[in-house]
Amino acid sequence: MAETKSLIPPAAAPHVLIFPIPAQGHINSMLKLAELLCLSGINVTFVNTQQNHSRLLSFADVQSRFGQFPGFCFETIPDGVSASISSPEDLLTDLFDRLKNVIKPGFRELLTSNRLNSDARGPVSCIIADGVLGFAIDVAEDLGIPCISFRTISACCVWIFFCTQKLVENGDIPFKDEDMDRLITSVPEMESFLRCRDLPSLYRTKDVSSPSLDFVNTETLYSGRAAAHLINTFDDIEAPILSQLRSYWPYLYTIGPLNALLDNLRSRTSSLPVSSNASLYAEDRSCMSWLDRQPEKSVVYVSFGSIAMVSREQWFEIWYGLVNSSYRFLWVRRPDSLITKDDEESHIQAELVDATKERGYTVDWAPQEEVLNHPAVGGFFTHSGWNSTLESMVAGVPMVCWPYLGDQQINSRYVSEVWKIGLDMKDNCNRVTVENLIRDMMNDKREELMQSTGKIAKMARKSVSPDGSSDRNYEALLEFIRKSC
Repeated sequence: MAETKSLIPPAAAPHVLIFPIPAQGHINSMLKLAELLCLSGINVTFVNTQQNHSRLLSFADVQSRFGQFPGFCFETIPDGVSASISSPEDLLTDLFDRLKNVIKPGFRELLTSNRLNSDARGPVSCIIADGVLGFAIDVAEDLGIPCISFRTISACCVWIFFCTQKLVENGDIPFKDEDMDRLITSVPEMESFLRCRDLPSLYRTKDVSSPSLDFVNTETLYSGRAAAHLINTFDDIEAPILSQLRSYWPYLYTIGPLNALLDNLRSRTSSLPVSSNASLYAEDRSCMSWLDRQPEKSVVYVSFGSIAMVSREQWFEIWYGLVNSSYRFLWVRRPDSLITKDDEESHIQAELVDATKERGYTVDWAPQEEVLNHPAVGGFFTHSGWNSTLESMVAGVPMVCWPYLGDQQINSRYVSEVWKIGLDMKDNCNRVTVENLIRDMMNDKREELMQSTGKIAKMARKSVSPDGSSDRNYEALLEFIRKSC
């Protein structure tokens, strides 16, 4: 990748509009892509929903981070956020409704109005849209410009989406609860290890005509019309799946791990900071000082991401398991993560509070990439979100996986059974299991896990290094954008 000489795009530079789904993980990875493009001399407009943009301005460093790029700007559209969400089903239903009734018309109005036409950077010449925002392809076709689809999830999950019709025809879905460990044989490359419980969460419906499956089928059909496709992954870890996808998507660019690719390009530009955040929550950096006081590789980092919700019973089972494991832990307990709110201090067992004071630390939100790369962190108890999984890979930190929704179920299976860099606690949450898996990760199975995580970390770093697979793919993407626009 060529060294960046200037932050000012040339006059004839393409103008790319980037549009993520309004969720922390999607915004995070697509902002990284936006920064990469800015560093490469591309004009970028980043579209957020109004509420998320307000939160970014409050809690992230986006103003100072992107203020250095004359060719960058933010735009907002309405979001139609609901007052409260209490379950994965409600979350998906709410998202589908908002996409259809609020976000879709807001996006079309933005692109077809005069809001962007007076921009000195010229009209939008390319759209990079989240891979499940198929309506962006319609808008791009109306404007006569290319639309690139960006899948922020794992390639293995994308491939399962492609195989939805096969799953229905083979009778693999819908399935009964008691069949959760039955092998699924209708997804090529996964026949030997994919179980019902490892399918993405939306397949746990009892009805093949459910809105969630209809959404997957519709967006998969839409995706074939995109001019090109991006996935935040790297060739070495998902090669068999990527080979399958490339038979459908000839212009498929794997440019991950994006956090590592961006760090590499930043390091060649001394005027730019090497760290940044795109958080929709206020980070509590006191946890970094606490980590500085802990022995090397002694701490379990616990975080279930920006969406997962935990019942009061699960909360206590996890807490007991962490305490009983006898290991130090840093626990991110997001304020809006509890399904029930009856967790007054009087209900909390004194023994848990005392044990946590001894060897635990809790915060509402943490600078995760920094935490995972801190020398005191020896393991990650995670929800298996794809950003978190990639960040853990790059840092060389083994995982205990407790997936919640979306692609997290299949990610956790790959972590444990294919890449051998963690342990899967799927569909199970009791203190004994938590305790045993934490001890396995930190001690009993430590050596074999560290051998695998070290190998994967080396692959990840190689992929983003000069002339690595993701570095080359990113250069090819730039060429595609410049020629197409």
